[in-house]
Amino acid sequence: MRSSNAEQDRLPLKTKSSTRRKKLVDPSQLSEEHASEVIEMALSDHISFAEIELEYGLYEPQVKALMRDLLKPSSYRAWRKRVRKFSDRRAHYK
Repeated sequence: MRSSNAEQDRLPLKTKSSTRRKKLVDPSQLSEEHASEVIEMALSDHISFAEIELEYGLYEPQVKALMRDLLKPSSYRAWRKRVRKFSDRRAHYK
């Protein structure tokens, strides 16, 4: 049996992002283990910033700040250069 339109209008819409998103956290509050996992994910070419946000609640600028603080300056610059280069080629990279 189908529900009426009026009944459907009263039901709240559940979106994929609202049900899976964790509370956003301050990067300085991450444990050393979690910070290491975020860095590993960010260094991976197969994991996007959106996936990091879903898993750890960190936005792209927060991930970049964490990487800047914890990586050597030359490693950070090389990573940003690679991410920038690939994102110019593909619309959905990082």
